[in-house]
Order: sequence, then C-alpha cells, then structure tokens
Amino acid sequence: MWGNKKSGGTTLVSRDTAIVGDIEFSGTLDIEGLVRGNILARQDSDALVRVVDKGCVEGEIRAPAVVINGEVRGNVFAQRHLELAPRAQVSGDVFYTVMEMAAGCEVNGRLVHAGTLAEHEDGASAGSEREGGDTGLFPGAVLASSGDTLQR
Repeated sequence: MWGNKKSGGTTLVSRDTAIVGDIEFSGTLDIEGLVRGNILARQDSDALVRVVDKGCVEGEIRAPAVVINGEVRGNVFAQRHLELAPRAQVSGDVFYTVMEMAAGCEVNGRLVHAGTLAEHEDGASAGSEREGGDTGLFPGAVLASSGDTLQR
C-alpha cells in the first residue's frame, strides 16, 4: 500500500510538527507527528491516511483507506480498507469493511464490521435501543452486556 499513487497529492505532518484542529483532505495524508483533531477525507475521494510509527492522532479518522502503525486516540472509520501494522495502538472503536491486523497491534475498543458504515453512523446509539439488543449491524447479532463484543 505504501507505493500506491492517489490523486490529490501527498500531505505530510512531519515528526516535529503538531497540528491542532480538523484536517479535511484528498489524496494521501502521512502523519509522523501529532494531530489533535479529526481527520476527514473529502466525500467521494480515494483518500489514504497513514499514521506511521511514532505518529499520533488524538481524534477521529474517517477515510476510505487507513494504515496505522502509530497511535490513534479516537474512533477509526475505514470505508474500504484498514491495515493495523505491528506497532498500531488504537484507543477507540474501529469500524471497517476489510481489515488486516499484524501480530503486535493493539485495539482498546470495539471492532465493528459494517458493510455500510453510514448505516451505523446514522444510528450509532440506536443499536442498543432495538428490541432484544439487536445492533442492526448484523442480522441476529446482539451486543453483550459489556458492550465490547458481539455474540450470536
């Protein structure tokens, strides 16, 4: 994935850089430094976010493709593909369609497979309010009492 060319160019947040505020982008966004804010890919873009080793995001990430090998403190929404590399540390919920997880990565939150993420985003809290605890993400799937795992 590192060699893929994306339209929109590449934006780099270098190691000694801190950005406070949301970032809206298209193309590729490489984070080696710190971002305190949400990262949002432009609608209908083929965007890629890469949080490299020692990179940190304190906020939500929403993009078609996400590669994490650093730290993310917030939810991650990867509409197309998510890669969690060996040094990935995510403190938040992870919403994905296709995911690769390497040995050594950490996720402190829920892993939620969703064919259509918009369905979950529109009713994020509605899942626990459905009859019988049905989440609506998977037919027949029910959230366990801890809220961290899915049971069938």
